Amino acid sequence: MNRVILAGVGGYSLINAAYIWVATQHWYANVPGVLQTGPLNFHFAKDVALAFLSSGLALIWAARHADRSAAVCGMSWLCLHALFHIWIWVHRGLPVDFIAFTNLAGIQLPAGLAIWAAMRLPARRVEA
Repeated sequence: MNRVILAGVGGYSLINAAYIWVATQHWYANVPGVLQTGPLNFHFAKDVALAFLSSGLALIWAARHADRSAAVCGMSWLCLHALFHIWIWVHRGLPVDFIAFTNLAGIQLPAGLAIWAAMRLPARRVEA
């Protein structure tokens, strides 16, 4: 089950990366809360897409090879991104709104699932 979760979150990350990369303007205008972050910066948006791409690839590798180290690498960006969005939510006054729901479903939940699944993979012994 852990590997299925990692593959699912990895696939979600790859889809998100492709969406941001290919349809940056559409992503910026249609994902709840993104407009509130300031004017569209294509360079920054493409950087975010590449972060999602690297996470997605690492998580899919981890799922395929039951590789806990790759899973930790893949989930790192997702978890840091989720924590940052929690910080933003707190500074918005903890509103229960569509932006908060979108963040919970699209950012915190995938990160939480990734860290849970990654930590349940067996650690590999390193031979000296």
